[in-house]
Amino acid sequence: QLVESGGGLVQPGESLRLSCEASGSFFSIDTMAWHRQAPGKQRELVASIDRRRITHYADSVKGRFTISRDVARNTVALQMNSLKPEDTAVYYCEADASWGQGTQVTVSS
Repeated sequence: QLVESGGGLVQPGESLRLSCEASGSFFSIDTMAWHRQAPGKQRELVASIDRRRITHYADSVKGRFTISRDVARNTVALQMNSLKPEDTAVYYCEADASWGQGTQVTVSS
């Protein structure tokens, strides 16, 4: 089970931090990731991090978002700074092809 938290409504330029905890049958997760899906658009990869903490970011969030991970606790976080209206989406945590329920992020003035 993956449980996300931390979404909400913020103004452009503000920050949010998303968290996700994997519990239950997960064992030795290789890669954890955040994806997002905006209304009318396909789900896209935002950022990923593997067990060695090697990260990958979508070009649209580079320099603004930071993904981090606690391997021992099976948690992953996404620090989102300088948020833009185009970051508005439902954000999903993913680990070993399992998905969380999603958390809404809305950036609007």
